[in-house]
Amino acid sequence: MAFGFLKNIWQKFTGKPVDWDELEESLIRADLGLPMTTRILKTLQDGGEKLTAETVVKVAREEIIKILPTEQWMLRPFANKPKVILVVGVNGTGKTTSTAKMAALLKKRGHSVLLVAADTFRAAAIEQLGIWADRIGVEIVKGQYNGDPAALCYDAYQKAEKQNIEFILCDTAGRLHTKHNLMNELGKVKRVLQRADPSAPHESLLVVDATTGANALAQAREFKASAELTGIVCTKLDGSGKGGVIVAIQDELKLPTRFVGTGEKAEDFAFFDSREFVERMVE
Repeated sequence: MAFGFLKNIWQKFTGKPVDWDELEESLIRADLGLPMTTRILKTLQDGGEKLTAETVVKVAREEIIKILPTEQWMLRPFANKPKVILVVGVNGTGKTTSTAKMAALLKKRGHSVLLVAADTFRAAAIEQLGIWADRIGVEIVKGQYNGDPAALCYDAYQKAEKQNIEFILCDTAGRLHTKHNLMNELGKVKRVLQRADPSAPHESLLVVDATTGANALAQAREFKASAELTGIVCTKLDGSGKGGVIVAIQDELKLPTRFVGTGEKAEDFAFFDSREFVERMVE
């Protein structure tokens, strides 16, 4: 996994004096967000230690550990009904692929899964999820192009309930966080699902692309206001995605990262482990 969002700072300042202004700029460029950057700088200023690359990374780790969940979260089934997970986000973040990889991970752990191609506005998304369903060997519910995604999710719940399927993963339409009509549609999906189960959906996960930095934080703000998010899926941590946005979203919005995507294969997807994340900040 590539979590090295402080790697550039480590490389830049190792063996030479650390400039405060340059350090501030580097922390912001690591996508940590202004509040976390400010706290790290204040702790360094108050600490009295010699300002070195080692000290910066040490303090950054300590401050980040304070805000991340201490217990590793697991997605567990209910005893007597399906658990519904809505997967939301803008197009291009890896939303559909992440939904499929989540299904593969749950199946590998021995759970039964039903995929729902609720992105009915993109024929390609329906086809893509269908290919993934065949590849990983899970059932899928597909509707017509431009069909009603809320009705499709409701039908999927009925099917899962009859077949005692543990998890329903709904891949919803990619939408810009500025498009209020599409955001309102998520509310309709929720209301229709609640006819089957008043507590559904049980998880609403926003997929964000680590390479987009501050834009991912802006998306999280808007989606949280409209979709009552429970967590984040952070993708593209295998390339230039530094992962610092995980910290910024947790710090500002108190939204925990639930899963991370680190590659194109089905197995390149895992539950987020905060301890590993902090340990690998300079890789």
